Formats: sequence, structure tokens, C-alpha cells
Amino acid sequence: MPADLTYLAEDVDLHPLWRAVHGRLCAGTRPETINTVRVLALSTAGIAQLRTWLDTSTRRRRGTSAVTVSGDTATVPLRELLAVLHIDRETLIALVEKAVGEPVIDRSAATLAAADRRAQLWQYATEELPDLPQLVARMRVTGVGEDDTAIRHSIAALAAALRRIPARPPVPLAKLAHDITGDPHYFDLTTLNGIRLVAAIAERVGQTEPNRPDLVRALLATVGVIADRLSATVLLFNVEAVGDGPIDRRLRDSPAPMALTLLDLVHHPPILAPQTLTVVENPSVVEIAFIAGVRQPIACTSGQLRAIDHVLFQLAVAHGVRLRYAGDIDAAGRQIAAVVASTYGAELVAMDDDTASEARHHPPAIPRPRPRDGEQSHALTAATAAVYQEHDILLARILGAHRL
Repeated sequence: MPADLTYLAEDVDLHPLWRAVHGRLCAGTRPETINTVRVLALSTAGIAQLRTWLDTSTRRRRGTSAVTVSGDTATVPLRELLAVLHIDRETLIALVEKAVGEPVIDRSAATLAAADRRAQLWQYATEELPDLPQLVARMRVTGVGEDDTAIRHSIAALAAALRRIPARPPVPLAKLAHDITGDPHYFDLTTLNGIRLVAAIAERVGQTEPNRPDLVRALLATVGVIADRLSATVLLFNVEAVGDGPIDRRLRDSPAPMALTLLDLVHHPPILAPQTLTVVENPSVVEIAFIAGVRQPIACTSGQLRAIDHVLFQLAVAHGVRLRYAGDIDAAGRQIAAVVASTYGAELVAMDDDTASEARHHPPAIPRPRPRDGEQSHALTAATAAVYQEHDILLARILGAHRL
């Protein structure tokens, strides 16, 4: 930029004008087509300077000005100003960039280019996933942000996975993900890509997308994809089985708590005798029952319900087993218990307000530390603090007379 124009860029009184011009240029307006510019908050000194350049003797005699003001907005004849100052198109762009400190970027062109990239992306998605219009529509609603690289990769991975299924022989989900993307966790069912894969399979086979983990895995199994049937287990103790399968025999022969996998329950489901089965949330309760010599049937689902837990509950209901459920008395425990009770008709044990109140009247030997003076306590009050199954009051109600 010519040195004799530097003062124009550095004049703070003219800065609002150059900011307004910068905005017009970034909006895609060509410099030569800008006739006037509306400028907010132009100072009195700035207006005076512009009028010195623009107001001719004739205008002054008539009492008019080239720069008009209405409220806090001044209208400046930019084309006339540039002619007076001998500023051409290239110089104007350099001037406003220096004054504002930001390059002039044609955002209209960028917007059009982004729209074109999005159109190409969704055309690519439609071509790669031709029989999945619902999934593509969901992905479009989610959006792509500034970079569509990740979603293109997701589309390509989904398309590659769908070309490999139904898988015969069956393939573990992690193996399928590894062979397609190099990452065995790419389609983990708790990730967005895993959710998309399930949605794609459901739409392809014409089913409603399942929302329970056991139903998700059952859907995947119908197309030869096996998910997590060895990693998760349930604990069973004193559970009476009357069938002749390998799991039935293991249950009858084992004097100690036994861990079963989803594979065990699906491929060799035991035939359970009519009995009352107490299902607990924490494995330590089963350990306590074993040490104390408890003889009642007990199972443990270990917290939040997974596919294997739903399969166990369904198996029990199918065989006429009476279910009791006991969990920690806290928000998470009550939420799990509500699902078990409403879905499988289980009786809730040792989770009522009377049990919680009695347990809170017998706190642990070492109480929680109190905050120092001036410190704010974020701990729960005694009336709402969590009560865990390891408490003797809860154990007595869950296990009866048999407790440590």
C-alpha cells in the first residue's frame, strides 16, 4: 500500500468506515459496484474529515453535505470518496485490510463452496448407502461441521461393513471393524459409528431399531456379527437347573458362585427350575452369601443392565422363576431397579424408604469428614446419602438370617 495512504488506515476516526467497507467486500460485493456505505458510530471528527474531502463549494452554499447522518448512522458516498482520494480497487482492498487487521475473504464464495461440498457429500452418501435413506437423512440432520473428512470415512466404513454381511461364518464385531478401518473399536456399540451400523442393519432388514442391548446384539447376530458375548458375565450361585445341557451340569456341580457369559446363556441356555431368584447389583453380596453359607438362589448383574443381564432375566421369566431384585439405594440403583421391576415383574427388596432410613441411622464406624469452617460442603445430607448393599441392614433383608 502506498506510504502516503497509511494515515488513512491508522486514523481511528475513519476506522468505522473501513470496517463497514470490509464487511461489504467480505459479503461478496465487488469494490467497483459499491456506491454508498452506511456506517455506524462514525465520530464527529470522522464526519468532519469526510465532509472536508467531499463537500464542494456548491454544496456548502446550498447547506447540503455529501455525508448524511440519521441517528447513529452516516451514509458515505464511497465511489465519490475513492475518486477524490485517487484510490483504485486494489488499493481499497489493501487499505481496509490494514485498517481492520483482517484479510478480505469473500464469504459468499466460501458459503457457496461449502454448500457445494455438502451437496457432494450427501450425493456420495446416497450412492454408497443407496438402500438406507432414513440413515442418510439422520446423518444430514446431525450436520458435518467445518470438515467432512470424518463423516466421509464413516460412510465408507458403513458401506464396506454392509457389503460383508450377512457374514458366513459369523465374525466378531471387533474383527469386522479392524478389517475395514484398522481400529477394532470403530464400531463399538456405545460409539456413534456403532449406533449407525445398528441403524443401518435395522433399516436394511426392515425392523425397528432396537434400544435394548440384548436386542441390539440379537439383531447383529441375525446377520452374522457377534458382539461382546465373551467379555460380560453374570454370577450365579445356588441356582437350580434341571436340564441336561453343559451349563445345567455346571450349575448343579459347582459349590461356588459361577460366572456365565452371554455365549453360555444363548448357545447352551440352562433350564431353570421354578424357584425364587434374588438378583443383586454388587458382586460383593454374592461373595458374602458364599462365605456365610447362604443356600438361597442368587445372581448378580453388576450394575447397569447389559445384554447378558436382559438375557438372564428373560430366561428366568420364561421358566417361571420368581424374581427379586436388590440394588444400591441411590439414583442409579433406583433407576436400574425400576427397569427390572417394570420389564420383568421383579419384586424390589431392601430398597424402600424404611430400609434406607434404618441404614442411615447406623452409619459406618468412621463418618465422612465434615468441611472446615468457611468451606462449602458438596456432600449429600444424611437423609439423602447413598446406602450401599454392603450395609448390614440391607444384607439382612436381602439374605435373611444368613449374614456376616
